[in-house]
Amino acid sequence: MKIRVLGAGAGGGFPQWNCNCDNCHRLRNGQFNGKARTQSSIAISTDNRNWLLFNTSPDIRAQLEAFPAIQPKEGIRDTGIKAILLIDSQIDHTTGMLMLREGKPLDVYCTEMVKQDLTTGFPLFTMLKDYCTVNHHPIACDETPFEIPGIDDIRLYAHALKSKAPPYSPHRHDPHDGDNIGVIIEQISTGKKLYYSPGLGEIEPHVFNAMQNVDCLLVDGTFWTDDEMVAQHISHKHAREIGHLPQSGPGGMIEVLNGVANARKILIHINNTNPILDEDSPQRKTLETNGIEVAYDGLEIDL
Repeated sequence: MKIRVLGAGAGGGFPQWNCNCDNCHRLRNGQFNGKARTQSSIAISTDNRNWLLFNTSPDIRAQLEAFPAIQPKEGIRDTGIKAILLIDSQIDHTTGMLMLREGKPLDVYCTEMVKQDLTTGFPLFTMLKDYCTVNHHPIACDETPFEIPGIDDIRLYAHALKSKAPPYSPHRHDPHDGDNIGVIIEQISTGKKLYYSPGLGEIEPHVFNAMQNVDCLLVDGTFWTDDEMVAQHISHKHAREIGHLPQSGPGGMIEVLNGVANARKILIHINNTNPILDEDSPQRKTLETNGIEVAYDGLEIDL
């Protein structure tokens, strides 16, 4: 199984277009040892031809152009994208579907709650009816295994995460199972497994169990501290308040991952304010000491 990180940044990417935080300012001025990142998305395949997209960020066009394996190879109009799986209905994970409107009908796998959001508060599915149309395939949140036609040798399992629906959602303040999911991706022939969860606010028992039983983790790396955006005078909201577990501190992601024995550990969905983006920072050194990697656009993982 091959995993391609199309984008490793959080909403807004890095640098964010309107941000002058220390990270964004130094990157723009050539004073930063680190990489720019587009907004979070990955793709997986077992044959390097047929790909399953996880999320479609607003940066999807540039991400596809930077990835030859998924580009057209047969006929006048073609794509290596066989299906799309949405982790949630956040704008930075779904807007890219508008960029894919010139193609054939989109086979989209998501929970009923995500479908509700994308037909009401942010009616992408409705909008796309007049373009490519969307074929919705429901996902259960109880780890019932399922497979996707055209994505050979892959079995998937999804479970609900404690989270909030997006701010635009009609049920923003009324959480439901399926607002946000974690997904286990298994290659059937080898038994190798990836756990993908770019939005983790709480490590529930079923989440930790999943982490312990896979070969690779791609998990939430949004913030270093809980008060990161407050301390930088960017927002009044804390990391946990908006559904992200910070890396540092008691109960943080570093502590959680130190309790996972055998998996390769990689952080994804990195916010532009996070000091781990600076490869010379003490925070980045702390991750390295703990055997934790930081995803970047174009990273390829072979399981």
